[in-house]
Amino acid sequence: MQPTVTEPAAALSAPLPRPRGSLSTAVVDALSGAGPRALPSGAARSADPFGDDLAMALHTCYELHYRGFRGVSPDWEWDPALLAFRAELEAVFLDALRDGTSGTDDVDGLLEDLLVEEVPGDGVSHHLAREGTWEQLREFFVHRSIYHLKEADPHVWAVPRLHGDAKAAFVAVEFDEYGGGRGDRVHSRLFAELLDAADLSPDYLHYLDVAAGTQLAIVNLMSMFGLHRRLRGALVGHFAAAEITTAPSAARLVTALRRHEAPEACVHFFAEHVEADAVHEQIMRRDVVGGLLRDEPELAADVAFGIEATGLLEGRLAERLLDAWRSGRTSLTPQNADTEGPVR
Repeated sequence: MQPTVTEPAAALSAPLPRPRGSLSTAVVDALSGAGPRALPSGAARSADPFGDDLAMALHTCYELHYRGFRGVSPDWEWDPALLAFRAELEAVFLDALRDGTSGTDDVDGLLEDLLVEEVPGDGVSHHLAREGTWEQLREFFVHRSIYHLKEADPHVWAVPRLHGDAKAAFVAVEFDEYGGGRGDRVHSRLFAELLDAADLSPDYLHYLDVAAGTQLAIVNLMSMFGLHRRLRGALVGHFAAAEITTAPSAARLVTALRRHEAPEACVHFFAEHVEADAVHEQIMRRDVVGGLLRDEPELAADVAFGIEATGLLEGRLAERLLDAWRSGRTSLTPQNADTEGPVR
């Protein structure tokens, strides 16, 4: 039996990350006091909206609304200059997401498409189930730690923005994500135990410097949708897409882990999601999405946007990981990654 991870080690704020370009350098320097407090207005307009630099800059700004960073004053959370700079980053990112999606309002059609499994599939979980190595699984855990050690936190911002049946059902799903009231069953805690069992660090944002920018972008999408009330429909769409697609991918990851005779703590996290998310899928479609659109039908296009934007970014992450693995390379951020794979 694997030892449980002690809560204090997982609860600490992370140190500031290493920048990945001029935008993230400006943010990190401002927060650390190493550079000017003034941030470069207009600099984001020419940036790659899906590039590592913008992703890290935006992720660093958003983290101030979660646990913050070690040695950084909490006052930065609402600093007007930083918020103005973040708004520029968000505008570039959001415009690119809208350009990369269809603009449809056919929510039912998109949700039905998510329920169709391609045979044979060629995604990350398919690769890991069929032929992925143990080191590739560990790299996958490293990337996903940026999200799973937060797990449901970005979604909670939707709760005060919903009402009626949609709110009640949304909270019911979130209650499961937080362990049904039991600290030892909180999903972020289970993932920390998975990391520990895989001989990886369970500490919060420990792998921020080596995780793919495409993974940071997925978490940024959740944070952006959650922090802006006008994007509440998009957050519901994202959450529905995540819940619908998790159970089958989690089942494939259980297969991959069993194939490698992985520690039971690794298997348990994904086995828990196979069962829980199969139930959540029905609640999300019928009660959360359905309830929201009964009350606010004008949000259909936003819900559809959230679904499609999620698929767009998950597809970009899959391409990044599979391209690296199929060519025999690590998928971790090159300038910081250990070429032999993730280390504790």
